[in-house]
Amino acid sequence: MSKLFSPVTIRTLEGDGLELRNRAVLAPMCTYSVTAKDGVPTDWHLVHLGARANGGFGLIIAEATGVSPEARISDQDLGLWNDEQTAAFRRVTDYLHSYGAAAGVQLAHAGGKASTYGHLLELADAGFKGSIPLDQGGWETVGPSETDIHGLRSPREMTVEDIQKVIDDFSAAARRADEAGFDFIQIHSAHGYLLHEFLSPLTNKRTDEWGGSLENRMRLALEVTKAVRAAWPQNKPLGIRFSGTDWVDGGWNIEETIELARRVTELGVTAIDLSSAGIGQYFGPIGPGYQTQLAAQVKEALANPDIFITAVGSITTAVQAESLLMTGQADGISIARAALNDPHWAANAAKTLGVSAKENPRAAQYWRAAW
Repeated sequence: MSKLFSPVTIRTLEGDGLELRNRAVLAPMCTYSVTAKDGVPTDWHLVHLGARANGGFGLIIAEATGVSPEARISDQDLGLWNDEQTAAFRRVTDYLHSYGAAAGVQLAHAGGKASTYGHLLELADAGFKGSIPLDQGGWETVGPSETDIHGLRSPREMTVEDIQKVIDDFSAAARRADEAGFDFIQIHSAHGYLLHEFLSPLTNKRTDEWGGSLENRMRLALEVTKAVRAAWPQNKPLGIRFSGTDWVDGGWNIEETIELARRVTELGVTAIDLSSAGIGQYFGPIGPGYQTQLAAQVKEALANPDIFITAVGSITTAVQAESLLMTGQADGISIARAALNDPHWAANAAKTLGVSAKENPRAAQYWRAAW
């Protein structure tokens, strides 16, 4: 029996938990495809995410979804701040469920990395990179402190009122995620976006209760977690994504990540995904599985079988993914760019690992691909 293709249940605070047909998770990946710039998912998102359900993934997490218009990374990102978006997402979640996949969404606020052009080749080739000018549809960005570390327009330092609005926006988006039929929320606290910006000394220079000490720098991530957990049904699991380290001396590090992981699990988080970096220039390792040791360190430190730990980062082959699980480094595997290349990554991996044609999670309509 392949461990990657064995069922697993993500624990919930009430009820029986969320059962996944396998441990292959589609990582949230921005596609910059909301061409109407209104945050509403379109046929593109239905087909893109639906294809990965047909292709056998156990849990599919929709890309970074802004909790407010100003929370979006780009003007072509998804959102969950109004009824139209909620209703459109319902079409997507219904489809994912009909083909055996659990439906997740990553709730996000981009902070100082918001209001940028979508990372699309045609935009880059036309010279549209970095911050969108205010007179061309861009908007004021906010962060814990002013900074030029992102190479973008400096964010405005947030007031306490701004911070409270972010907490409220996450809470409201969580309620909408439930209405939209999602089974799982992942709070985005990685990759240099707002919650990570508060965590890291590289971007948080505040001297009030929201900056300075580790306790203060963790405050926003913890308050958002509390608010989302309170708004999200107790019989649905809550997850969070961390950058385990900034890979920079004096930045956010794995020891601090472990402490924050302990704290969020006390608040009801039962799934943690470990990525890394995202603030300024990248100084970390490069290569296959370059950051999987971060998941392993958090898993070992927590030593809690009720917490579902996933690893991500240049995991591209079935054998590589299976090995990470068999050696106890993670409980699940988040597949990102490899799944952009192959929507049937999970089904093909199952075949490689010896899963029978009858047990392969591929959509039944594709049975002739099981030779």
